[in-house]
Amino acid sequence: MSKHYNWAILGCGNIAGKFAADLALLPNARLYAAASRSIEKATMFASTHRFEKAYGSYEEMVSDPAVDVVYIATPHSQHRDHALLCLGHRKAVLCEKAFAINSREVGEMLATARANDCFLMEAFWTRFQPSFMKALEIIRSGELGALKMMRSDFAFKGEYKPEKRLFNVQLGGGSLLDIGIYPIFMSLMAFGIPSEIQTMASFCPTGAEETILMSFRYPGGQMASLASSVASFSPTQAEFWFENGFMRLNRQFNAPTSITMAYKKEAERTITFDKGLGSGYELEAAHVMACLDAGKIESELMPLSISSDLMEILDMVRDDAGIRFPGHDV
Repeated sequence: MSKHYNWAILGCGNIAGKFAADLALLPNARLYAAASRSIEKATMFASTHRFEKAYGSYEEMVSDPAVDVVYIATPHSQHRDHALLCLGHRKAVLCEKAFAINSREVGEMLATARANDCFLMEAFWTRFQPSFMKALEIIRSGELGALKMMRSDFAFKGEYKPEKRLFNVQLGGGSLLDIGIYPIFMSLMAFGIPSEIQTMASFCPTGAEETILMSFRYPGGQMASLASSVASFSPTQAEFWFENGFMRLNRQFNAPTSITMAYKKEAERTITFDKGLGSGYELEAAHVMACLDAGKIESELMPLSISSDLMEILDMVRDDAGIRFPGHDV
């Protein structure tokens, strides 16, 4: 029987609110503490989402011995520091993607988790969606033949506010770490690490990359065409081209979605999935607690090796595109 876990939220922004709403659906999750740099913001968040405690200091929150698991929802540029803070207090950590800014930071996080024998996982919620798991099953089954090519995009028109996270290079802003990471994750799970990368990027006045096109080639000759942007909208789909057919994760492929596929020239068929009780974040939270029940310090579905490989590719893309994050450059 699963035990109950006291969850704490570190960072009380928009994504934290979505996660907290889904976390409340899980019977073995206790909404225990919310922490922000502002006690007023933490108190408001805790009241809204019915957490028992509010802290105006991250250090005070992780010092609370009752906290079992911390969900880190601060900007990318702060993930490394906040993960090390939590792991140093031997708290299990679910850290929002992007896991950090670069591979060096990810390496520090992994080393600290292992040194403290503490659970650590990147909160890549797409990995736990039934639609994505079914897509992986189809790819690996060979029912459509060998996978040769994939194409994926993720774009939306963001409101240009130079000081906010999305366009602020000090906070890891730009489309790449925010949403470009999704198409890259798809390519990683399908093909692995590319042997060649070519990019084209455009930048906004703050120096943040706002649109990027990426072409990947793999040792076996497979290719991927990927794109992300915070300057325009896109279908936000992922297409996979096989020897004997195709598969498409339909609009908003990163979230619970549907899959359309066809064998050669046969008619298309679409597989739909139940939305579930929440938005999809409850699946990763439930998985974390299942891992803790089993005494694991690493997930088998989202292992740290995947997060490490993903950041390695992001570093390669940044290097080719000339994307720079002051104070965090590789």
